[in-house]
Amino acid sequence: MNNLFKALKHQRWSIVWAIIVLVICNIRMPESDGTSKFFFEGFDKMTHLGFFYVLTILLFYGKIKYQHNYAFRSLTIFKIILISFLLGGGIELLQWKVFTYRSAEWWDLGSDMIGCCMGVFSYVLLHLSNYNEKKV
Repeated sequence: MNNLFKALKHQRWSIVWAIIVLVICNIRMPESDGTSKFFFEGFDKMTHLGFFYVLTILLFYGKIKYQHNYAFRSLTIFKIILISFLLGGGIELLQWKVFTYRSAEWWDLGSDMIGCCMGVFSYVLLHLSNYNEKKV
Protein backbone atom coordinates (compact mmCIF):
# COMPACT_ATOMS: atom_id res chain seq x y z
CA MET A 1 0.00 0.00 0.00
CA ASN A 2 2.93 2.29 0.73
CA ASN A 3 4.24 1.78 -2.85
CA LEU A 4 0.84 2.80 -4.23
CA PHE A 5 0.92 6.10 -2.35
CA LYS A 6 4.50 6.68 -3.43
CA ALA A 7 3.57 6.03 -7.08
CA LEU A 8 0.51 8.29 -6.82
CA LYS A 9 2.66 11.04 -5.29
CA HIS A 10 4.74 11.07 -8.45
CA GLN A 11 1.60 11.06 -10.61
CA ARG A 12 0.05 14.13 -8.95
CA TRP A 13 0.38 16.31 -12.08
CA SER A 14 -1.22 13.68 -14.30
CA ILE A 15 -4.05 13.26 -11.77
CA VAL A 16 -4.65 17.02 -11.67
CA TRP A 17 -4.58 17.14 -15.47
CA ALA A 18 -7.01 14.20 -15.74
CA ILE A 19 -9.44 16.01 -13.43
CA ILE A 20 -9.13 19.19 -15.50
CA VAL A 21 -9.78 17.21 -18.70
CA LEU A 22 -12.76 15.48 -17.11
CA VAL A 23 -14.28 18.80 -16.05
CA ILE A 24 -13.61 20.62 -19.32
CA CYS A 25 -14.96 17.76 -21.43
CA ASN A 26 -18.21 17.70 -19.46
CA ILE A 27 -19.07 21.37 -18.95
CA ARG A 28 -21.78 23.03 -20.99
CA MET A 29 -20.24 24.86 -23.94
CA PRO A 30 -21.78 27.92 -25.58
CA GLU A 31 -23.67 27.22 -28.77
CA SER A 32 -21.64 28.06 -31.84
CA ASP A 33 -23.47 29.47 -34.84
CA GLY A 34 -20.45 29.00 -37.09
CA THR A 35 -19.43 32.67 -37.04
CA SER A 36 -16.92 32.34 -34.21
CA LYS A 37 -13.30 32.53 -35.29
CA PHE A 38 -12.22 30.62 -32.18
CA PHE A 39 -14.41 27.53 -32.54
CA PHE A 40 -13.84 26.09 -35.99
CA GLU A 41 -14.82 22.74 -37.45
CA GLY A 42 -12.59 20.10 -35.90
CA PHE A 43 -11.72 22.25 -32.86
CA ASP A 44 -13.25 19.64 -30.53
CA LYS A 45 -11.16 16.82 -32.00
CA MET A 46 -7.98 18.87 -31.83
CA THR A 47 -8.72 19.69 -28.19
CA HIS A 48 -9.19 16.01 -27.32
CA LEU A 49 -5.94 15.18 -29.10
CA GLY A 50 -4.03 17.87 -27.19
CA PHE A 51 -5.55 16.96 -23.82
CA PHE A 52 -4.54 13.32 -24.15
CA TYR A 53 -1.09 14.10 -25.56
CA VAL A 54 -0.36 16.16 -22.44
CA LEU A 55 -1.89 13.49 -20.19
CA THR A 56 0.32 10.80 -21.73
CA ILE A 57 3.45 12.92 -21.32
CA LEU A 58 2.56 13.62 -17.68
CA LEU A 59 1.95 9.92 -17.02
CA PHE A 60 5.39 9.07 -18.44
CA TYR A 61 6.96 11.91 -16.45
CA GLY A 62 5.46 10.57 -13.22
CA LYS A 63 6.63 7.05 -14.01
CA ILE A 64 10.17 8.22 -14.74
CA LYS A 65 10.26 10.20 -11.47
CA TYR A 66 8.91 7.20 -9.55
CA GLN A 67 11.46 4.70 -10.86
CA HIS A 68 14.35 7.23 -10.81
CA ASN A 69 15.51 6.23 -14.26
CA TYR A 70 14.50 6.39 -17.86
CA ALA A 71 13.96 2.69 -18.52
CA PHE A 72 12.02 1.58 -21.58
CA ARG A 73 9.29 -0.88 -20.59
CA SER A 74 6.55 -2.16 -22.87
CA LEU A 75 4.30 -2.87 -19.88
CA THR A 76 4.49 0.80 -18.85
CA ILE A 77 3.45 1.85 -22.35
CA PHE A 78 0.55 -0.62 -22.29
CA LYS A 79 -0.63 0.65 -18.89
CA ILE A 80 -0.51 4.28 -20.00
CA ILE A 81 -2.44 3.51 -23.19
CA LEU A 82 -5.00 1.58 -21.12
CA ILE A 83 -5.37 4.43 -18.60
CA SER A 84 -5.85 6.92 -21.44
CA PHE A 85 -8.39 4.68 -23.16
CA LEU A 86 -10.36 4.18 -19.95
CA LEU A 87 -10.40 7.92 -19.22
CA GLY A 88 -11.40 8.78 -22.79
CA GLY A 89 -14.06 6.07 -22.86
CA GLY A 90 -15.32 7.15 -19.45
CA ILE A 91 -15.67 10.73 -20.65
CA GLU A 92 -17.66 9.61 -23.68
CA LEU A 93 -19.90 7.40 -21.52
CA LEU A 94 -20.52 10.34 -19.17
CA GLN A 95 -21.39 12.56 -22.13
CA TRP A 96 -23.75 9.90 -23.47
CA LYS A 97 -25.60 9.05 -20.24
CA VAL A 98 -25.08 11.85 -17.69
CA PHE A 99 -24.15 15.09 -19.41
CA THR A 100 -26.61 14.73 -22.29
CA TYR A 101 -26.10 18.35 -23.38
CA ARG A 102 -22.73 17.12 -24.68
CA SER A 103 -22.50 14.68 -27.57
CA ALA A 104 -20.66 11.39 -27.16
CA GLU A 105 -18.76 10.51 -30.33
CA TRP A 106 -16.48 7.68 -31.37
CA TRP A 107 -14.33 10.27 -33.15
CA ASP A 108 -13.60 11.96 -29.82
CA LEU A 109 -12.31 8.67 -28.40
CA GLY A 110 -10.31 8.21 -31.60
CA SER A 111 -8.78 11.66 -31.17
CA ASP A 112 -7.96 10.80 -27.55
CA MET A 113 -6.10 7.69 -28.67
CA ILE A 114 -4.25 9.55 -31.43
CA GLY A 115 -3.07 12.08 -28.83
CA CYS A 116 -2.03 9.20 -26.57
CA CYS A 117 -0.12 7.52 -29.40
CA MET A 118 1.62 10.81 -30.18
CA GLY A 119 2.72 10.96 -26.53
CA VAL A 120 3.96 7.36 -26.64
CA PHE A 121 5.83 8.12 -29.87
CA SER A 122 7.46 11.15 -28.20
CA TYR A 123 8.50 9.01 -25.23
CA VAL A 124 9.95 6.25 -27.41
CA LEU A 125 11.76 8.76 -29.62
CA LEU A 126 13.23 10.53 -26.59
CA HIS A 127 14.23 7.20 -25.08
CA LEU A 128 15.96 6.09 -28.27
CA SER A 129 17.82 9.37 -28.64
CA ASN A 130 18.86 9.25 -24.96
CA TYR A 131 19.98 5.62 -25.37
CA ASN A 132 22.01 6.42 -28.50
CA GLU A 133 23.74 9.36 -26.76
CA LYS A 134 24.86 7.11 -23.89
CA LYS A 135 26.13 4.51 -26.35
CA VAL A 136 28.53 6.93 -28.08
